[in-house]
Formats: sequence, C-alpha cells, structure tokens
Amino acid sequence: MQVGSRRCILNPVSGSGDHAQYVTRLLRARGFDVVETEVAGDARRLAEAAGEEAVSELAVCGGDGTVNEVLRGLDDAGHLESVTLSVVPAGTANILARNVGIESIQQGVAVADTGEKRTVDLGMAGDEPFAVSCIAGLPADASVAASSDLKKRFGTLAFLVTGVQEAMTFDGLDIRVDATADHGEQSWDGEAACLLVGNARRFVGEGGQGDMEDGLFDVAVVEQMPTRSLVAEAIGHRLLGQDTPGVTHISASEVTVAGHTAPITFSRDGEFSEHEQLTLSARPRSLELRVGPGYEPSPDWT
Repeated sequence: MQVGSRRCILNPVSGSGDHAQYVTRLLRARGFDVVETEVAGDARRLAEAAGEEAVSELAVCGGDGTVNEVLRGLDDAGHLESVTLSVVPAGTANILARNVGIESIQQGVAVADTGEKRTVDLGMAGDEPFAVSCIAGLPADASVAASSDLKKRFGTLAFLVTGVQEAMTFDGLDIRVDATADHGEQSWDGEAACLLVGNARRFVGEGGQGDMEDGLFDVAVVEQMPTRSLVAEAIGHRLLGQDTPGVTHISASEVTVAGHTAPITFSRDGEFSEHEQLTLSARPRSLELRVGPGYEPSPDWT
C-alpha cells in the first residue's frame, strides 16, 4: 500500500450482512483497496494500520459502531487530523451517515469518491473519540436496540419507546453534571432518567442533525419521572422540547459527569463503558469528513 492511497474498512456483518461483495466491487472501481473485519476490534486495528501507513482517504462501510472503532484506531495512530474520512452506511441506524446527508450505500460510495469535504468537530469521552453522541441512563441500551421501523416512526426518540421494559426496573442516575457552557459555567445535580450529549446528533425537539462545526455539544438532562409519563412524553414527541418541564438543555464545550453512589454506564456511538466520573470535551474542527448533498453546515433549528 502506497502513501496517499485510498482504502476502505468494511464490516461484512453490519446491518443485513449482504453488502460486502457489492460494496467491494463499487469501491475498487473507484480506486479503493478494501479490507474486511473478521472479529470485534478488527476495525480499530485496521484503522491504526491505515494511519501508520499514512493512508489519505479512508472509507468506512458499516454502522456507527464500526465508525467509532475506526476513529479510535486513527486516534491511536495520531492520524485523525491527517486523513479524509467517508462513511458508506451499512448498519442498522447509520445515524452519522444520515446526519451528514448520506442515505444509501450507493450514495455513500459516490460521496467517498468525490463528495464535498468539511472539517468537523469530534467529541472525546475521556481519551476515546466519538462522532455522534454519548448517552447515559435509561436509553443507553435501548438507543442501540431500537428497530429501524421505530426509528422511522419516532426519530431520535425511538430509544424511549423501545425502553419501556427497561424503564419498569430502571432506578435512575444519581449524578452531578458540570458544564462549560456557551454562556459560562453551569451545573445540574440530582436524579436523572438520562443524560444525552450530542455532537452530530441533536436531542432537542424531534432531534435531527447537530451543528458539527460550532465546537459545542447539544446536552439534555432528563429528570427522573414516572415510567408512564416518560413514555407518553416520548410518543408525543414532547420529551426533549425546549419548554418541557424536567428537561435541562445546555450547549457546552465540556461536560463532566460524576455518579454519587454508583458507576455510570455510557453508550458512546453504541460502544459501552463504565465510569465513576467522565469528562466529555469537544475537539473542534479535528476531522476532515466527506459529506452528502443533504448536509447542513449550520442547521436551521427554528
């Protein structure tokens, strides 16, 4: 593999698992060498190797978890700011791809070849990068488990509909949140149902694309509430609205979350980890990413 080459890391079992040969044929026709993952952790290892070999164009074919592994591997190699990344969506949710205007495998391949380049923010959860979001609390498991049909019907709130069963036994998070907000320091302390920190993903109103170029996270803290109320608000698309009681919104460049009584489980782009305290910080304009025609550099949220 020569310096300056094009490569794709392909997860053949993402989503329906029937895309590998098709994607390989399309990308090879555009000058990409394709390497497949075989076991968990391969995407990170292959991305680290791509970074060490100074690959300049790296496509990722898979879901958000595969993209996250690749980001970690590139970060391990110190190559995040020296590569142009693109996403060919082949997972279940494909949240990052959809939020940067890529709706299909065919479109993802075309964007990987000639799509517009934007320099976007990444999030850091401790020393681990993430592109989409970091979630703690009730939706951490359900955000990954929600079906494609539910996601189409309920958008970013599908995780709460899926999470009804979990909510029946969920005791809440006893946490303190300290944020470096866009208007100064802000804190929140108490019992929360969930904490949602979005980079590419926005958790206000009905959700949608976050601003990936402003150096800020979109943060929502949802207070603990009775299960029936939580689910009813989710179905009514009211839960994360600006005026919903019990929901605190913060735009922040850094967020520190600490558990008072127990470690907290976080879902970082679908990858799970447990921490007694975790600092999430925005890394502004740190990744060159090819985007689709539907990408909005400054989304209009009015």
